Amino acid sequence: MSRDGRRLVVAAAILDSLRSPTMMLCARRSAPAALAGKWELPGGKVEPEEDAESALHRELVEELGVEVRLGPVVPASDGGDWPILDHLVMRVWLAELATGSPEPLEDHDELAWVPRERLPELDWLEPDRPIVAALQAATA
Repeated sequence: MSRDGRRLVVAAAILDSLRSPTMMLCARRSAPAALAGKWELPGGKVEPEEDAESALHRELVEELGVEVRLGPVVPASDGGDWPILDHLVMRVWLAELATGSPEPLEDHDELAWVPRERLPELDWLEPDRPIVAALQAATA
């Protein structure tokens, strides 16, 4: 749960480098049908009794088969988590690969390393659009 009682979703902006980022790993949804073909940041819901960082690491292993080193959280303009739906908020970390080679294992049909300046060209899930803009600024 987030601080305001909404269910917490966690995601990673996986960069080619935390120190000098030039590209970000983006994931294209394959399910559910209503979201298929849209791009998003990999991650997922925090389960009951699970802390946010553990949930993110679990989700990245399940979805991509990778482990990451986490950098800082990229906050929303109010300093908190990003509202993505009425009952959900998302916490986003900058990250870089630690082990593994990313593969679309679950809920995705394509992964792409996208140059930072080309991120807005992807067909993002609508709630992710302001997050992507903040990520571009945070990695400039």
